[in-house]
Amino acid sequence: MSAPVLVTGGAGFIGSNLADRLAAEGRRVVVYDALTRAGVERNLAWLQSRHGRLIEHIHADIRDQARLGAAVRQAQAVFHMAAQVAVTTSMVEPVEDLGVNLIATVGLLEALRAKADGTPLIFASTNKVYGDLADLDFRREGDAYLPVDPSVRAHGIGESRPLDFHTPYGCSKGGADQYVLDYARSFGVPTCVLRMSCIYGQRQMGTEDQGWVAHFLIRALKGQQVTLFGDGCQVRDILDVSDAVDAYLAAWKRIGAVSGRGFNLGGGPRNAVSLRQLLDFVGEILGRPVDVAFSDWRAGDQRYFVADTRAADAALGLGRKLDWRDGVTRLAQWLAAENGISLPVRGAALARSA
Repeated sequence: MSAPVLVTGGAGFIGSNLADRLAAEGRRVVVYDALTRAGVERNLAWLQSRHGRLIEHIHADIRDQARLGAAVRQAQAVFHMAAQVAVTTSMVEPVEDLGVNLIATVGLLEALRAKADGTPLIFASTNKVYGDLADLDFRREGDAYLPVDPSVRAHGIGESRPLDFHTPYGCSKGGADQYVLDYARSFGVPTCVLRMSCIYGQRQMGTEDQGWVAHFLIRALKGQQVTLFGDGCQVRDILDVSDAVDAYLAAWKRIGAVSGRGFNLGGGPRNAVSLRQLLDFVGEILGRPVDVAFSDWRAGDQRYFVADTRAADAALGLGRKLDWRDGVTRLAQWLAAENGISLPVRGAALARSA
């Protein structure tokens, strides 16, 4: 029997979708997850119910070097998704953030270096490594900030953009990003980094701090108020999780060609949408406006981030991404079912057509 694939944070949103795809291909998957985030135990139960013995759960902290090292030694590949994921939490507990995001990642890299058999690591990084993009000029047009530079407007932010870590979260994830790339350069560990924009989709337990697309939908479905920090004209390129999983699996498949490289992963300009525009669309799904309030801007918030996906698309052989309207409609349908809420006739029709 072939060795399992290790997915750290495998009960989380992206991790569970990745584990599901791997197991659907008949692969054994080790889900390494401490189950500290509310709701992820449901994702684990879902995986186990679908795939039975193909899913092995290790209930351990990513900072437990002994348990992590043992899991690495049996793995044929590692997808490192485990992280402290909220900028707000990092501002309150920066030492905790450092330990989970950076020190634990170096420990994982050391376990792979000691194994010394070419086991690859694919790392989930973030667009926050580029900072707040304060040197770029943006112009508000309607309900969205857009770049003045025509090249950035056409293609988004590319990998040639200088790194500029802001907030403890940006520093910890950015530091881990660079360690992962350097272990390929310095020690020959096959690694690839995917710097993600906003990923959304089924199995996302959205909160105000992280997973904003699902959070907006959950609040709106329940008739609750949604708070926008800043003016709500911030633009993001949102990417359905199925497309993100395609990219992670392609990075593993092509690790020989892409080792030591970092790629921006997002929906690209075709899937760029402001927070206000997304809420307007949610209102269309629900057949009523969403109740919105506003609060102060949050630290490190980018007025605009759209990934230039051309390098990733070419190197990883990625296809056309799901249109954000179709993906958000599908997520609304799933969340409504999960929460026992009936979509109105229009929303249900949109979901069926998506």
